[in-house]
Amino acid sequence: MKTNGAAGVPSSAAGADCGYVIVGAGSAGCVAAWRLLTETDAHVVLLETGSDYTSPYLKLSPGYSRLVPKGIHCTLHQTVPQVHAGNRVLEVATGRVVGGGSSVNAQVYMRGYRADYDQWGESAGSALWNWSSLLPHFRRLEGNQKFAGEFHGSAGPLTVADPGFFCEYSHLFVKAAQVRGLPFTADFNVGAPVGTGYLQFTARGGRRCSAAEAFLGQVRSNPRLRVITRARVNRILIENHRAVGVEYVQGGRRQVLRCGGEVLMAAGALASPKLLMLSGIGPAAQLGRFGIPVHADLPGVGQNLHDHAGSPLVLSGNSRGYGYFRQDKGWRLWWNLLEYGLFRRGRLTTVGGEATSFHITRESSIPTVQIYCVPMIAYANTGADAVPAVDGIKLHVTLLRPHSRGSLSLRSADPADLPLVDPNYLADGRDLQNLVDGMRIARDIAATPPLCQALTGELQPGSAVCDDRAVAEYIRSTVRTDWHPVGTCRMGREDDPMTVVNENLSVRGIERLRVIDASVMPNIVSANTNAPTMALADRGLSLIIPRRKEAHELAK
Repeated sequence: MKTNGAAGVPSSAAGADCGYVIVGAGSAGCVAAWRLLTETDAHVVLLETGSDYTSPYLKLSPGYSRLVPKGIHCTLHQTVPQVHAGNRVLEVATGRVVGGGSSVNAQVYMRGYRADYDQWGESAGSALWNWSSLLPHFRRLEGNQKFAGEFHGSAGPLTVADPGFFCEYSHLFVKAAQVRGLPFTADFNVGAPVGTGYLQFTARGGRRCSAAEAFLGQVRSNPRLRVITRARVNRILIENHRAVGVEYVQGGRRQVLRCGGEVLMAAGALASPKLLMLSGIGPAAQLGRFGIPVHADLPGVGQNLHDHAGSPLVLSGNSRGYGYFRQDKGWRLWWNLLEYGLFRRGRLTTVGGEATSFHITRESSIPTVQIYCVPMIAYANTGADAVPAVDGIKLHVTLLRPHSRGSLSLRSADPADLPLVDPNYLADGRDLQNLVDGMRIARDIAATPPLCQALTGELQPGSAVCDDRAVAEYIRSTVRTDWHPVGTCRMGREDDPMTVVNENLSVRGIERLRVIDASVMPNIVSANTNAPTMALADRGLSLIIPRRKEAHELAK
């Protein structure tokens, strides 16, 4: 007899519509579906709240950020007022489309520092999680344009390449950072990102490589896969402390989907904990307030929320065409479209931010802040943050290892309501101090030749904002998310009461339920989180599939 997942569960189990249900068709969910369909005989249902990955704008390197209003393919979460950031209500967008964040992000491919991953293993008390265990997964998924060998894969499904165009501002930034003493780094993805250099992206030739294309695209025609879009999952079905399926709504109709294997949560760091709590898995006191029956009292669900955040140094330029100012208007737009359409080259083959640098502040011996050089002032021209529409650059100073921790909680028992999101930015004073130090470093780079020779003045925070107290106040008034929330279903030791999933990513107290997305990260990595999330999911599936094969052999 064949099996479809957990040991002893036959594929013909009564009432089972499939072997695996994957909740969320983002980066993690696409990787999971690809692995299950290429390496097992399981039937898989993939549920996505948003639409399918069909818009042609999503598939262009700069397409989403410049051409599509973000509310169309994103869920726009409003935070609670941020006490340590001027009581501002900030917006945190998460992908709501097949491919998830990989379909709408800036496509930066970055892994972070090896110690970040070793800390995962320490938190879980397991050798299953560390840099050495994750590196083979990064390599297996990656199809790098120019790197290969110990740290890189060149034949994987996920295209990783240099941008198709480098603007002059990017070159000037990298040169100025080197003049300030930073070494040039050709490859930031060997486990020790330091110095300055150029980023790689999950795109090539002006075309985005999302998880929807790289992984789901390979199995989309498989008859054992069913992709259900525009489906809002209300709750996980739990019987006798075992996940047996999900309830979802599509087109106004309530549907029940049962599985004989496992339910894999891949909805992201904001949606996965919300769904666990709606299903009776979370802090008992909070669930009780909304009349939700408790299946597992896990106080860690929704806690440990943290995120990369940063503030911009905005500088005006000398209008020599070094960046992307007005490249989307008039004859420049038509020239860029023609160059892209005929030769797949030019400004439309880049996302618009090619260079970066890493910096050690007073707190640590390894980099604590990163500066992105954005060669255009893509900033609001009205309101308190108003800047003129002029040529220039933005040096975005971002925290790599935030100390502040926030939380996520239910707004109500209604699945249609978004959760209450409190990232608690800058609650830990070390975060603010690191950003103040980072802002001073950014100013030093901007004042260094050859970059300073292409700039004409500082628009924000402005030269009058010079002492630490004034810079700190500016940061409080401008700090924003980098859209990398993690940690709300964190992995940990069995004896840690705040643990949500164990080393196998199984939810404590509930059988056949795992979380395989960024919410399980005990600590954020010092990198954009898309590539680490895909590697994490791939690692998680490697823990699931051998057990499934073992069950298959036992059932013969």
